[in-house]
Amino acid sequence: MAKLSTEELLGQFKELTLLELSEFVKAFEEEFGVTAAAPVAVAAPGAPAGGAPAEEAAEQDEFDVVLESAGDKKIQVIKEVRGLTSLGLKEAKDLVEAAPKAVLEKVDKAAAEKAKEALEGAGATVTLK
Repeated sequence: MAKLSTEELLGQFKELTLLELSEFVKAFEEEFGVTAAAPVAVAAPGAPAGGAPAEEAAEQDEFDVVLESAGDKKIQVIKEVRGLTSLGLKEAKDLVEAAPKAVLEKVDKAAAEKAKEALEGAGATVTLK
């Protein structure tokens, strides 16, 4: 089999339906023992290990948007999580059900505030860390 260039591979993927592409991703993950999930889904932030919370507070320019609870409108919150991240439906649902969990990590203040507002508008309880 001849080696395909990136452009040729993308051309082949463009011809697939979403269902076919989803099946391909699953087969790829199984074959190579990897996951195509976004790093946000894998990372489970806790309290900062060790250190210097005073230093962090003094120069904080990156924020984590942490979903504390989904509230009554879990489906709306899942939709917002999908809109804010590149997660698929299952990954977004798992993240929402695993609350408290970080939705976005190390984003600037404006993006964190916008995400918090969107999630709270959907009925979630959100904190910025």
